[in-house]
Amino acid sequence: MRGRRVDEAQRGQGLVEFTLALPVILLVVLSVVELGLAFGNVNTIGYGSREGARVGSALATGDANDCLSGPDPSMVDATLVSAVQRILKSPGSGIDISRVEEIRIFKATPSGGEVPGTVSVWRFVGEGSGPEVDPGPGVASIAFAPAGGSPWPACVRDNSPATPDSIGVTVRYRYEFNSPMPAVINAIADGALSMTLSETTVMSLNPSV
Repeated sequence: MRGRRVDEAQRGQGLVEFTLALPVILLVVLSVVELGLAFGNVNTIGYGSREGARVGSALATGDANDCLSGPDPSMVDATLVSAVQRILKSPGSGIDISRVEEIRIFKATPSGGEVPGTVSVWRFVGEGSGPEVDPGPGVASIAFAPAGGSPWPACVRDNSPATPDSIGVTVRYRYEFNSPMPAVINAIADGALSMTLSETTVMSLNPSV
């Protein structure tokens, strides 16, 4: 009888210990899941910034030799943004296009930073509400439009063979937590239920021939 009571006491103690440890285990599991989702979003916006920089590099000035026909007569930046959007809206991307805070197109310094006064900012304005461009299948118009800043006109970009400018593309995205973890974060981090993910790609403009 005494041995049975000891076994029951040990089982009871084990159940209490498991109950106390369960919240910690769940927190660890949810953290891993949340980090996986966030990492997937980082990869997607990174791919989007690379595709945008590639398009911007390839189009360079859009064959504009001056600004008499406007700052971007060939719609270089709209086409660039459309390329970014195409990646962000690709099947399985997990990106909510309305949570893209901004797409920044800028002249890059040698270290990859933004040259002050040469940043074109595009922000979400609604599905189909942006300029009509179609650089590839799946995108007839874009959901972004210029939003002030200090634009870097395509017509003044230098793609001379000797010293071509470098174009940078930054995608900033507001990531909102998908698991029940926000309740825990809200208690710990004073209401931090989202975070901004940012990825930047810099490439040299394709030189003119």
